[in-house]
Amino acid sequence: MAGKRSVFEEVGTNVQAKPQPKGGLIDGKPKGARRAIRLWLMMIFGLVMAMIAVGGLTRLTDSGLSITEWRPVTGALPPLNDAAWAVEFEKYKQIPEFQLQNSQMTVDDFKSIYWWEWGHRQLGRVIGLVWAVGFIGFLALRKIPQGWTGRLLLLGALGGAQGAIGWWMVSSGLTNQRVDVASYRLATHLGLAFVILGLTAWYVFQMGRSEVDLMQARRSREAKLFSLSTGLLHLAFLQILLGALVAGIDAGRAFPTWPDMNGSFFPVDAFYVPDGAGGSLPVWHAFFENPGLVQFMHRMVGYALMFMGFVTWLRGRKSAHASTRLAFHMMIAMLVAQVGIGIATALTAAHLHVAITHQVGAVILWVLILRARHLSQYPVAGSIRKGTA
Repeated sequence: MAGKRSVFEEVGTNVQAKPQPKGGLIDGKPKGARRAIRLWLMMIFGLVMAMIAVGGLTRLTDSGLSITEWRPVTGALPPLNDAAWAVEFEKYKQIPEFQLQNSQMTVDDFKSIYWWEWGHRQLGRVIGLVWAVGFIGFLALRKIPQGWTGRLLLLGALGGAQGAIGWWMVSSGLTNQRVDVASYRLATHLGLAFVILGLTAWYVFQMGRSEVDLMQARRSREAKLFSLSTGLLHLAFLQILLGALVAGIDAGRAFPTWPDMNGSFFPVDAFYVPDGAGGSLPVWHAFFENPGLVQFMHRMVGYALMFMGFVTWLRGRKSAHASTRLAFHMMIAMLVAQVGIGIATALTAAHLHVAITHQVGAVILWVLILRARHLSQYPVAGSIRKGTA
């Protein structure tokens, strides 16, 4: 039988404290792991962004066909002496690009394009190594949060597929009297790079907040704004693919005027693609290989992207959350800048520095749209007292 309680004894002094509820597996012990994994993902993001820029420069300098073999392991070592350089140069002499376009090239000239392609491939190897070391390390230490193993493995699988697609792209320019890679293969290669970049960025955003925070934030999601930003993201991806087609056939150098295209709204002979025998290839080839039609589509989708961007921004600026509003302000500012850089790229006939700035701008815009979309789905609660609501 319990003893008598003193009149002056405070209620609850002998009552044991109730255990506090524990968070889920993803929030209990892996806070440090989430932070470490996020830093690892940010490193991969930076490397992929550099890879896209170097890939753009490789294309703009016509260096992509300088290495005519796919050697994922042994190809990591460049030629180390004059004899090795002579062997590589001799291989390059056997492809149409040298025979039809660069027959006056010397070994020293060849070295300048070789280093661009070698650097591009080497950077791909570095990305694969960083992913493998990080993934295997976190997996071995059992530090990967629940539900994340498959997502992180997906990044590695896509990276491996990207290497194979890169060779599939290069191989298209080694035969059949071609002096460039097939534009649709280039678009596939660049498109997958942006998919990898986008997934990595999304995972970085997710890892920056706890699962409990994300679940609570989702209750305040702005469905209409999320839907608009998703549509904008898809349209931006289409524009990126069209930009790759433009780069693949040097269409950016064919019409250095704006807003017209060499005096016309719609380019002349837009559906004509020579077949090499005095005739024309089927019309569908024009959507990939006719410089006028490809650049026209790129311009029109650019205008549509600008219009949809403003519609989305008008909705986003009315968000109840300050961080979401800021994200959409940053997105529209970059979109306007990117359109301006695109016009400058056309007017300068795809000058090297302007063109690569345009490609890097596409990366920045892509990530800003993703960030705005993420905050539409998982808004950050503000404080009325601090004026951040």
